[in-house]
Amino acid sequence: MSDRPRLLPLLGTPRHGSRDAMTCLYRCGNACDHPVPNSSDNAYFGDIVSAEVSRRGVVRAGAVGALVLGFGAAGGSAPAAAAPATPVVPEVTGFGRPRPPAGTGALTFKPIPPNTLDTLVVPNGYDHSVVIRWGDPVVPGAPGFDLRNQTAAAQSRQFGYNNDFVGVLPLDRRGRRALLVVNHEYTNEDLMFPGFTGMDALTVEQLRVTMAAHGMSVVELERVDGTGQWRPVTKGRRPYNRRVTALATKFELTGPAAGSAWLRTTADPKGRTVVGTLNNCAGGVTPWGTVLSGEENFNQYFVGGDAVPEELKPKLARYGISTTARYPSGSRKWERADERFDLAKHPNEANRFGWIVEIDPFDPESRPRKHTALGRFKHEGANVIVARNGRVVAYMGDDERFDYLYKFVSDKKFMPGDSWVARKHNLTLLESGTLYVARIEQTSAAEIDGTGRLPSDGAFNGRGRWIRLVSGVRSYVDGMTAADVLTFTRLAADKVGATKMDRPEDVEPSLLTGKVYVALTNNTDRGKPGKAPADEANPRNLNKHGQILELVEDRADNTAETFAWSLPIVAGDPTDPSTYFAGYDKTKVSPISCPDNVAFDAAGNLWISTDGNALGSNDGLFATPVEGPERGHLKQFLTVPIGAETCGPFITEDNRSVFVAVQHPGELTGATVERPASTWPDGDYAKPGVVVAWRLDGGPIGS
Repeated sequence: MSDRPRLLPLLGTPRHGSRDAMTCLYRCGNACDHPVPNSSDNAYFGDIVSAEVSRRGVVRAGAVGALVLGFGAAGGSAPAAAAPATPVVPEVTGFGRPRPPAGTGALTFKPIPPNTLDTLVVPNGYDHSVVIRWGDPVVPGAPGFDLRNQTAAAQSRQFGYNNDFVGVLPLDRRGRRALLVVNHEYTNEDLMFPGFTGMDALTVEQLRVTMAAHGMSVVELERVDGTGQWRPVTKGRRPYNRRVTALATKFELTGPAAGSAWLRTTADPKGRTVVGTLNNCAGGVTPWGTVLSGEENFNQYFVGGDAVPEELKPKLARYGISTTARYPSGSRKWERADERFDLAKHPNEANRFGWIVEIDPFDPESRPRKHTALGRFKHEGANVIVARNGRVVAYMGDDERFDYLYKFVSDKKFMPGDSWVARKHNLTLLESGTLYVARIEQTSAAEIDGTGRLPSDGAFNGRGRWIRLVSGVRSYVDGMTAADVLTFTRLAADKVGATKMDRPEDVEPSLLTGKVYVALTNNTDRGKPGKAPADEANPRNLNKHGQILELVEDRADNTAETFAWSLPIVAGDPTDPSTYFAGYDKTKVSPISCPDNVAFDAAGNLWISTDGNALGSNDGLFATPVEGPERGHLKQFLTVPIGAETCGPFITEDNRSVFVAVQHPGELTGATVERPASTWPDGDYAKPGVVVAWRLDGGPIGS
């Protein structure tokens, strides 16, 4: 507890919808104040219109069969072959094996009402607890957190700042132990350092603290008394516990672009080893028991773009890096602590970020990898499913206004089993394959007027095609090599006419049906002069609430190159006629705004977390069936404190616990350590943290 009095919350300053100006500054470097990076003249969605597709055709394409399951949707277990260099070995096996649906799938909890409370709220019959928070020890022997005497060495062993993705991987067959894997997306120096007055006033050591607070954490957990509650293990060796940071962790580059001229620097002339990972947002758990993490708004960490060679400037600008100012708005000034963040001196360093990262939490001595075969853009995350032919398919979104939706199909096939041979093989699956970008067509183009009004056929729907960009070392984009395509994937997608979307964030396949769900968070630029107008997949101009997109791959084959699509949810206040909830009675539906991350429980229900609620209440977590008569019956399950975003979520394989990351609590303009807008979770000053919620009677979450 601090020794100062608790102060009243402040009023924030919303910008670009409902997100506060402070969040805009720290999370994405005021991206909305800069020009939209996609200035390509490829056709907008509304201009790519095919012949009318019948509603029956969409339904036929939706018939899918069961697919191989991984842990990410509540199936699977820790791989026996994933032993660290210590005698402690996971007891359980079976990642990637099919599991039957758990429970009836009915969501029986009473939805909570929207609110603006500075606490976490769950339904009646549930409880919650903080699992871990910023500054808590991670590595055994880490010092206790000292707010006024922070050091990079200490933060490198403590839980980092602004947790986003959450994954929970079981360690034993009895469900008593697990590994928590968490991303640390960004820092907010206003809320980290007492007396903060500006980036230029930070000491070099404080800058190094912020670098250490980025990255990832791996923490061993134990179940509490057989309930759905979990807590960190605090005694013993804890051999898996680990911090990955932007400060010092070395990453190996894999795939066709590794070693290319675009990735070479003075410090790394071979272009194969990168120090650190930046702005890690969402992620996923693979069927072989590793974690994927997406590097998102990495552009804000670099300065000096005005001094790079002229031929590089269009490439940097396409990724949101200013090429006209040394210090663009939102600069973090990290070059004061490490000159590699100065592009005037090291113009290729920015090319070494914006990748999908893979970490093996069961091997703490292993070096994390950045997979160039999955392309480089502002990755929200990546989620993997094993297709019927054995190849693995990773779905990804590029979280920027008017950017694109991607998927990757591996060359090699998934090897089932728990042997060292299988594990070694599966760890190579993301190193080579085919990268696609989506082109989406619509059924009722002439009826879309920007109001969100449903077309006469009663649905927002259509067809789509995956366009090949690169396969192995072969490029399908004129004038670009494979290394060019993978390093500057946005430019390649521009050339082939990909469909511009409204901030495609988390993209996740249901491991029970194979259908794919995309969170399109919002786009208040939609329909503005000179910008893309509304279309059937983005049916509202000045879109501040977002929507959910459902993709159904043809022939129930996740490697297919064609698909059907529809919008089951057009978010907002259900009383607003522009909203849509799969045709369900809107008087029974919870209001939702700005869907960000999605997940599935063991029964196949879709869970949606929000970021930037534009309806005036706190962000939260929602659940809805996606099959059957209750499809579209959306209910709010929890809300997070003032100023916070709901990240994660993750439902454990036994369906008894739901984890969420409470990111940036109290992040409102004017807030400081001394004058907080939120005092969650400890009553003194705001601290990001991970929370678990469970049913008091021990039953499955949601039902």
